[in-house]
Amino acid sequence: MSRPCHIVRVFTRGDVGGNHLGVVIQSGGLLAADMQEIAARLGFSETIFFIAGAVPSVRIFTPGREMPFAGHPLVGITWVLRESGASSTEQLTCGIGRVRIGYDDGVAWIEATPGRPVRAAAEAERIAARLGLPTPLDAAWVDMPIPYLLLELGSSADVAAASFDQKTLEGVEVGELYIYAGVDDGRVKARFFAPEAGVFEDPATGSAAVALASRLAYAGRKTGSLVIDQGDEMGHPSTIILEWYPHAIRIGGTVRADEVRLLDD
Repeated sequence: MSRPCHIVRVFTRGDVGGNHLGVVIQSGGLLAADMQEIAARLGFSETIFFIAGAVPSVRIFTPGREMPFAGHPLVGITWVLRESGASSTEQLTCGIGRVRIGYDDGVAWIEATPGRPVRAAAEAERIAARLGLPTPLDAAWVDMPIPYLLLELGSSADVAAASFDQKTLEGVEVGELYIYAGVDDGRVKARFFAPEAGVFEDPATGSAAVALASRLAYAGRKTGSLVIDQGDEMGHPSTIILEWYPHAIRIGGTVRADEVRLLDD
């Protein structure tokens, strides 16, 4: 059979850029292997599948594996559900539990529970040196629940100048790497790399924004807000709005539709 797949761009900067996403609302009859095949065929950072229920659930796949949580798919499906009228739910269940979803003033958003585990990264300086990065100002592992290594660099220019290939990154055994700068200025420059998931560099990474909020809260900043710019080096300029409180972490952004594509099972 054929089923529609909404192709959208999430966390756009105005009408441009954003992270491409496939959204499959009519996912009945699909097995996990089918979903993985569709995600690999589309080739986007992620594809998300909607499963109806009293509290609807979703499954999220990169081209290489299933993800328990990812921000840009959840924000994207929030927008598609609103635009298509497919569901009026205010919650979705994913691999880490329930998340709240909503839409205000042109911004689709999700709220995740805080308290992601944060661990010291004693090996961060060695890893940075191997990757040709300057010594980080701060470093931590945050479990999303997949471990993300967060490295704070000295400037946005340092983040933009990062240059290494997949083989080098795999050689230091870092599955997911988030480099960033500008927290104290309120506007962060960030990049995210996830070669083990089949995505060498991601244009906009909501889960990494949640990880950053978790790191900052752990360090004593219990509330705050940031604007995160990502994807410029890839030609996909993207912007994520991040807010965090003791009870929740919210990420949001604008979404734009590209097309509805029919997929053959």
